[in-house]
Amino acid sequence: MASSADLPAICVAFGDLLHRAGVPVTPERSARFNTSVVLAEPTSLHELYWLGRVTLTTAHDQYETYDRVFRQVFRGLVDIADIRGDASEADDGGSPAPALPGDSPVPDAGDGSGGPEGRQGSGATPGAIDSDADADQASALAAVSARERVNDKEFSTLTDDELRLIQQLVEQLPFVPPLRRGRRTRRHRSSGDIDIRATLRRAHRSAGDPVRVVHRKRTTKPRRIILIADVSGSMEPYARIYLHLLRGAVRAIKAEAFVFATHLTRLTRQLSTNHTDVAYRQAAAAANDWSGGTRIGVALRSFVEDFGRRGMARGAVIVIVSDGWESDRPELLAQTMERLSRLAHHIIWVNPRKAAQSFEPLTGGMAAVLPYVDTFLSGHSLRALQDVMDAISSAGDRVERSTRARARLAS
Repeated sequence: MASSADLPAICVAFGDLLHRAGVPVTPERSARFNTSVVLAEPTSLHELYWLGRVTLTTAHDQYETYDRVFRQVFRGLVDIADIRGDASEADDGGSPAPALPGDSPVPDAGDGSGGPEGRQGSGATPGAIDSDADADQASALAAVSARERVNDKEFSTLTDDELRLIQQLVEQLPFVPPLRRGRRTRRHRSSGDIDIRATLRRAHRSAGDPVRVVHRKRTTKPRRIILIADVSGSMEPYARIYLHLLRGAVRAIKAEAFVFATHLTRLTRQLSTNHTDVAYRQAAAAANDWSGGTRIGVALRSFVEDFGRRGMARGAVIVIVSDGWESDRPELLAQTMERLSRLAHHIIWVNPRKAAQSFEPLTGGMAAVLPYVDTFLSGHSLRALQDVMDAISSAGDRVERSTRARARLAS
């Protein structure tokens, strides 16, 4: 199998190629496939095949296309014949191993010979001679290679072609929101608190003897995710890419999306539109201060007073994307971040300038916000964005926040 670092990018390429081949793979299904690969950690091509098939397909008539694209993408990484059990030309004999799920048997040639040289090849048969399949496979592997090349490139140095590729990949990043304990409970077979009433009620069936103990366990729910992106002039090289990230989060996990420069604009409704071009046109029309000045404190204060105090930020994971270049008083920003930290469960600050070796958080804005930030990341490249996804899915407790804040202040 491919390395753990390469596999997410390859899975994204796989979903994109399936969509081009006619299988209606949405960003949500592609994100679900990426998540299943990360959680299941498949050790064989057989396991990877089924993870993709149950998450990316929705009808029987899509299986043939899925099988063909699966071979095109993953045959260049491992020898699919080892998993499928196809006999190679160098084999001397022996019965083939069971085929990969979804494969059709290999038809015999018209002369009735059963040897490898008598088989009639097709694009769906490993080892077959098919110029169209070879061309498709080369195109698929080229796409994967292109994704690997842009994985670590800084967003501000991308060419136009690389920027278009990055924008497609960003929308398909896997969003996994952290879970929180719900207020309700549900019956569980073995763990949780004992349900006294249900246990005694069941004991009537066994002459009052509680033979079977009934348990109840707290349910879990996903935490709300809120993304607030800086689209001022200093963030111009990164703003459009993060707009794609906002749309991917809104569509995948129903996150809330905001942007700001001189004032705050909510874009959740605009970015939830199915049509991509319409979504970005509506977002651009709504945010009329795009590439303007920077007033982080005023924008975040508007969020706290208009949305946060009313319940949106309570217990939520908040991701703020900004370089911290504040034109107003840093004291206002510090006061607002303190109020926000009391409402939110976890605050993640993403500053693309952090990737520079000479970076120091000495600007008024960054120095003011760091005591109230739980996780500080760069997010300057596609691989760095994966760190942001990991931070969202593993948002810590408030105890961890206070410990980190005290340590940062002491240093």
